[in-house]
Amino acid sequence: MTLSDTEEDEDRAIEAATSMTIYVCITCRRAGDPEDGVRPGLLLARETARAADGTGVVVRQVRCLANCSRALSAAIRREEGWTYIFGGLDERRDAEALIEGARLFARASDGLMPWRGRPEILKRGLIARVPPIDFEEEERE
Repeated sequence: MTLSDTEEDEDRAIEAATSMTIYVCITCRRAGDPEDGVRPGLLLARETARAADGTGVVVRQVRCLANCSRALSAAIRREEGWTYIFGGLDERRDAEALIEGARLFARASDGLMPWRGRPEILKRGLIARVPPIDFEEEERE
């Protein structure tokens, strides 16, 4: 299934209006990775920034997401929305998945990242979903 030019233009407009930020842990390394040299997390951050070029998605480097046992780690945040934290990422293959996930999230009308269409690493690597600061649970009857 391909999107029409009109649908693609609408998606771009929605994505541009929704501020998306990906935070990538630059101190991340997996157990067994050497302590010296360039950290795999920094390599993932660089690749993610390259993949984000021209998409409107902002990529920020952070020092430690405190997810060391499931490194490499990144978080995708939607302004005035939820934040998703992922682990088990690979610096060589998952930058595009992070961008794809952020763009999918930007188009979600309910402010939640849809499961359907989410890259596989963002399904199996999900660590947590954090509500926005002003979140209030709706009361159920």
